[in-house]
Parts: sequence; C-alpha cells; structure tokens
Amino acid sequence: MLRVATYNIRSLRDDRAALVRVIREVRPDVLCLQEAPRLLRWRRRRRELARDAGMSVAAGGRVGGVAVFVGPAVRLLHGSGRRLRWFAGLEWRAIAVAVVEKERTRYAVCSAHLDLVAGARLRHATQIVPILERTARRFGALPVLAGDINEQPGDPAWRYLTGRYADCFIGEGGDGATFPARAPGRRIDAVFAGAGLSVVSCGCPDVPPGDLRAASDHCPVVADLRPL
Repeated sequence: MLRVATYNIRSLRDDRAALVRVIREVRPDVLCLQEAPRLLRWRRRRRELARDAGMSVAAGGRVGGVAVFVGPAVRLLHGSGRRLRWFAGLEWRAIAVAVVEKERTRYAVCSAHLDLVAGARLRHATQIVPILERTARRFGALPVLAGDINEQPGDPAWRYLTGRYADCFIGEGGDGATFPARAPGRRIDAVFAGAGLSVVSCGCPDVPPGDLRAASDHCPVVADLRPL
C-alpha cells in the first residue's frame, strides 16, 4: 500500500512547526506540495522542510512552486520538473513527477497546482495527463495525480481529470472540504488514481485541528492506494 498526500503549504508563510507536525502525523510515503518555496534559498528551504518532516526532496523546480517529497519506505527511481504552457498575464505553472517503488510496485506520482483562471486550468489539465501517462509507461508504473485543482468537483478541469482517473475521495462520506483551513467550505484539493489502483481510504487526516489551522490555509488530503 502507498500513502500519498497533497498539501498546499502557502510558501511557508504560516506556522512552520505546525506544518512539520502535520506532515509527521500523516506519515506519507509520497508528499505532493504546492506553493513550496521558490524564491530566495528555495532549494535549501525545501531540503530543510523535507529533513524536518523525515523525508527527502524527490522532484520539482523553482517555476510553479510544486515539489514531491518521499519517505524512507519507498525507493526513488526518477524525479523531474516540467513547465507547462505559459499564458500571458498568468503565473507560469509546472508539475513535479516522482517515480517510486514500494513492495515491488512502481508508482508515478505527479504534483500539480492549477491556475485561478478556468481556461488555463483546463488546458493545463489536458497537458498534464499525457505527460504523467508517458512517464508511467516508461517506468512500468501506476499513475497518481495530486494537487490543488483550484476548482470544485463538477467543474471543467475536474470533469476532465475524473474522466481519466478515479477521484480517490468518492464514497468516503462527508464533503471533503479542504479550503480555507480555518473553516473548510470548498473541496479544491484532491488525489486522483489511475487504472490498476484501488482506494483504501482518502480524506483530510485526523490531526489536531489547531495544527491544521496554523500550518497553512489549505488542509492536506491523504489517500491510501493499493495495486489491484
């Protein structure tokens, strides 16, 4: 079983100690980050966060502020960052992809942070899926996409993604709201599992609410996945 978490950490502008406690409580095998540090000393700040959380940096560049961390229970086979199509006047988006192996099963895990503008979100979603699929085929891995979608279930980019992958939260009960962390009312963060994977559980982790509110403006999403 692989535990994948996704977390928008708001560029470490909140309570870093609370953030580290949340990550350690979750104990992910793979952690997909959005709004990871990308300005001054960004590499060092990511390495220090990973170290304090008991993980290591596996993938991600400066552009786009996305990254993937991995825990000690998985073996890292590949890590990369890829810039997405740039739209004039909008933030330049990117993805980070790590291929890991656990219990002789390989997984290609992608961290994404889609745009605030609907048209760009959909165009990027249609660009991300083929990249992830190619990486998964190259390594004989099962694809997983996780991130801040910046829209809710039923909206265009979400519909595109769920036409290809399983929304891991479906059937878990509750509304799954992830934003804002102080009073969640919208589900805009998610984990999507590709063919060949079954979802054991998915949702916001059961960690101290005070730490969730202090760590970031988003709640993390955690999915336990198992190969079929």
